[in-house]
Amino acid sequence: MCGVFGAVLPPGWGESPVEAARIATLGLFALQHRGQESAGLAVSDGEQLMVYKDLGLINSVLDERRLPSLRGRLAIAHCRYSTTGSTVWENAQPTFRLGPRRSIAVGHNGNLVNTRELLDRLAGGLSRLPATTDTELLTALLADDPASDLVEALCRVLPTVRGAYSLVILDERRVVGVRDPHGFRPLVIGRIRPSGEATTAGSAGRSPVPADELTGWLLSSETAGLDIVGAEYVRDVEPGEIVILEEGHEPRSVRFAPAQPALCVFELIYFARPDSYMEGVSLYEARRRMGIQLAAEHPVAADLVMPVPDTGAAAAAGFAEGSGLPYREGLVRNRYVGRTFIQPSQAMRHRGVTIKLNPLRDVIRGRRLIVVDDSIVRGTTTQQIVALLRRAGAAEVHVRISAPPIHHPCFYGIDTQIETELIAAHHSVEEIRAFIGADSLGYLSIKGVLNALDLPYERFCFACFDGNYPEPVPYDAARRKFVLEEEVVATGG
Repeated sequence: MCGVFGAVLPPGWGESPVEAARIATLGLFALQHRGQESAGLAVSDGEQLMVYKDLGLINSVLDERRLPSLRGRLAIAHCRYSTTGSTVWENAQPTFRLGPRRSIAVGHNGNLVNTRELLDRLAGGLSRLPATTDTELLTALLADDPASDLVEALCRVLPTVRGAYSLVILDERRVVGVRDPHGFRPLVIGRIRPSGEATTAGSAGRSPVPADELTGWLLSSETAGLDIVGAEYVRDVEPGEIVILEEGHEPRSVRFAPAQPALCVFELIYFARPDSYMEGVSLYEARRRMGIQLAAEHPVAADLVMPVPDTGAAAAAGFAEGSGLPYREGLVRNRYVGRTFIQPSQAMRHRGVTIKLNPLRDVIRGRRLIVVDDSIVRGTTTQQIVALLRRAGAAEVHVRISAPPIHHPCFYGIDTQIETELIAAHHSVEEIRAFIGADSLGYLSIKGVLNALDLPYERFCFACFDGNYPEPVPYDAARRKFVLEEEVVATGG
């Protein structure tokens, strides 16, 4: 995963020459959950691009010391969670190319599956790449393309690219948004006015604010990024669509491929913020309904329902509602510790779990608990949580998961590309229950997820649950995420 944001502000917007950088940075704050390894910003003043990026969280990279130098009315921003390439400065985004045909900066959310094939198309190969990410490779191909215009280059290059990519691209005079033909990863368009007058993001029933010469245009991975800056949700970027944002113009649209929608359903179950909207659905309400479905599928005698904070909260509320049992908070989360799932190593994940949750012993002691979480990936986090609750005096611990078992790796932007990492790939539900130490374990079914969403199966990618990959994955992409670094070693580069 990653978070991307883009902003185009018209002349006359405010007095500050860094307003686009400020808005893009603020929007990116709402997307910090999508990547914690690095952050970056690219701006244009109409004549040249400037990029600043570094390892670390957004507030440490894009602080008030940096913004004054990032002047311009156009900006894109990115926070990274690595699915291709190591966590090093060179791999931070936005990527940047200054070339004879065009200068561009690119922010990418997703993961390509034909990286080696694309590398063969790049003149000079690995020697041309200062970083080892699929984004760097894609940026080089776009910068090198002989087309006279960026949009024409996109229409030539993107049909050769396979996998997941929601892109924000900046050149000297525009911001461009792109979504792959399957729309694996989300990307939305918003509009903003200096007065801050805007309808609530996701409120599809309200009339849009009319555009005028002071309307700014935004791109964001999630509608929550629009909310934080006081912007109005306009629509999603469609799968297979290029959207061009320019000063003083309504967004223009170019289609480079037919839409074959397959939005990652894990976005709705877990990864995106509960206050975001996707496919016209409030994610909080969708997750609450998943909890109600889960209670119907896996009832159990217990004293109370509690969530694993924070991502299990909505489903736990739904489970309590569906079961008629009381809902209580049993774990307090240290909010200064990030998501353990997206830490880049198992050792870091283990340390994160041990310091981020603390039990409320008076709530837990002597009680039969139903503990609701959104997923079990490797199983080690859930095992530690169950052990923590037992040490706090729980009489029974019944684990309920508001997603199906994850049997297959994801190659489209979630860092589970090795099947041996997935506990459900090689163990039955009973074996997983024994491993995590729970008294019982129940997963929501795929049918239960669809009932909660009230949307058809064909709109989503369920590959991690059922193995039906919308985009075929070659064997070499299935090996590991360091494909370009392996090429460097193999070639002696």
